Amino acid sequence: MTTLVINHGAAKAPAAQASGKPEPAAPLVTPQVSVDGIVIPSKAIAAEVQNFPSRNPGEGWLAAARALVIRELLLQEARRLNIVAEPKADVDGREETADDALVRGLIEREVRVPIADEATSHRFYENNRRRFTSAALYEADHILIGARRDDGASYAAARDRAASIAAVLATEPDQFAELARAWSACPSATLGGSLGQIAPGDTTEEFEAALVSLAPGEISGPVETRYGVHVIRLNRRIEGNTLPFEAVRERIEAYLDDHVRRQATAQYIALLIGRADIRGISLEGANSPLVQ
Repeated sequence: MTTLVINHGAAKAPAAQASGKPEPAAPLVTPQVSVDGIVIPSKAIAAEVQNFPSRNPGEGWLAAARALVIRELLLQEARRLNIVAEPKADVDGREETADDALVRGLIEREVRVPIADEATSHRFYENNRRRFTSAALYEADHILIGARRDDGASYAAARDRAASIAAVLATEPDQFAELARAWSACPSATLGGSLGQIAPGDTTEEFEAALVSLAPGEISGPVETRYGVHVIRLNRRIEGNTLPFEAVRERIEAYLDDHVRRQATAQYIALLIGRADIRGISLEGANSPLVQ
């Protein structure tokens, strides 16, 4: 088990106490980390820590050390197997380092995963139909009494005005367009408050929450957002359509292949950890062969 030690040997200096200045954080004392006799320099781990934001230095060190141990394991295995791989460029034109190419070449050769067949893909589709359903659309109108939340008096007045309008509309819903033209601070006022079709994410969270709770033809009470206070009418809800299997088949296959590859890679790394002599940090390994 890895032990991180905070050095408390340096006693608090009386002068520092007297000055009232905060004392510097105690240094983090970390063990030497090695993989099959190859030491990972402490400077390399310290540099890697920046890639692992954490709540405290100990967590950051552990995450960075783990990443470099796994990288060293993969590089050692690639060299043992005489892997040869030419660096490739990504879509942005950035080229791999020689070590990155070795790791990729090792994974491509040693981690073999079955390609998802049609039956597997279709089963995933049937069990996850909601993933392949387009979002519902809402045809709605609104009346906005504009006000800023940081202006308390103005916002309170907007709240009162919206409540009065909502009260009128409760008994005279046909007056919506007329009231929108008279009071709404939104450009849609010229259209009687019509917003046309709205998709999820088109409005604020508060507006959307109120909108989806309405039944067609229903008018909301005052709804507060950062823009002011709204009165909303839902005219029509258009349910989303489920895309046919053939339209999403390639996407499903790509997802399943990536998911299985990640699992298989994790198993392969665990197998290497189980065979290696790793010191200075404890990692869980596996002794059984990779299951595919």
